[in-house]
Parts: sequence; C-alpha cells; structure tokens
Amino acid sequence: MSWQQAEVRTLKVNRYVLIDDEPCRITSMSTSKPGKHGEAKARVEGVGIFDGQKRSFVHPVSHKVKVPMIDKRSAQVLSIMGSEVQLMDMVSYETFNVPIPDEFANELEAGKEIQYLIAMDRKKITRV
Repeated sequence: MSWQQAEVRTLKVNRYVLIDDEPCRITSMSTSKPGKHGEAKARVEGVGIFDGQKRSFVHPVSHKVKVPMIDKRSAQVLSIMGSEVQLMDMVSYETFNVPIPDEFANELEAGKEIQYLIAMDRKKITRV
C-alpha cells in the first residue's frame, strides 16, 4: 500500500495529501469555527506533485483522508535521451527512465547525482 490514513486536523502546509487520487503538496489550510450543530470544517488546497494542477477539498476536521507515502532517494544520471533521462538508484542500483522536468532541462548531464521522489509508484526528479 502506497498511502496511509490521517485525520484532516493532522495535516500541515508543505506536507502531502491525496486529492482526487493525485499526490499533492499542501499549499494552504484554513479551518472554520464549529457551527451550532456541526463540527469545524477544513479547506485544504494543494498542488499536484506530478502535474502541477491546483486542487482542493473541504471536509470536517475529523474526516479521514489518504496521505501518500513519499520516498526521497538519490540517483545517478546514466544517459539523456531526448525528453527522458535514464537514472540508476544509488542504493538498489535499479535503472529506470523518467521524463525531464522543464526546470532541470539544461542542468542534467551524465554522471551527475540527482535527488528524486517516488509517490504512488511514480517517479519525479526533485533536485539536481
């Protein structure tokens, strides 16, 4: 299982949450006061890790939501093939291809060590 459950009240800005089954980094949170017969509600806004889209939800603070398991690792660049780069994990020595993010297009070169993350069985370069 690549996610776990957490209550909305335990979420924090810059952490991660699943919104519409997409792992997102939380950009803002606001909580309303409890009503006369209800409980406090929280509005959580986030940006998708892989697609950059803004998403949000409103739930009671005791509602359970899914939090993705984010694994941050390092890898070495083996080769650059057009819009993809071949990487080798520095621990498991597994090789795999990932798309090159626009912000790192000119910084990647063979032999360089980079940081990447794995979330929901998908990989993304985070730091060069």
